[in-house]
Amino acid sequence: MHASKTNLPILVEAGPNQVRGADWGDMRVAVVSVPAGADFGPLLAGLPNDRCQGEHWGYVIRGRLRITDSANKQEVLAGGDFYHLVPGHTGVAEEETEFIEIGLPGPHQQFVDQAKKNSAAM
Repeated sequence: MHASKTNLPILVEAGPNQVRGADWGDMRVAVVSVPAGADFGPLLAGLPNDRCQGEHWGYVIRGRLRITDSANKQEVLAGGDFYHLVPGHTGVAEEETEFIEIGLPGPHQQFVDQAKKNSAAM
């Protein structure tokens, strides 16, 4: 199974922020593109602790993300980094950023639904 970025359906589009993805087997693959300064907080508002509840494995194609975990510990992910995020995280793009995430569809869909609801209210 394979797809180009442009062949993946848009799951969330909030201004210049875009998440494209598809469910492959038991996992969801997503490509996220955000501008510098993009704060995931407003899209996550309303989820438990206003944080993403999914567990993700991913790769930063380009850019920089500052991730804050449930203990408020921060780390920076930059282009070329592979990563693993546990539930209870949020983030801010320090630069225009594009990254790939893989995780379970259920928690990711919870984010998608909440992000759509929040972006419609903005």
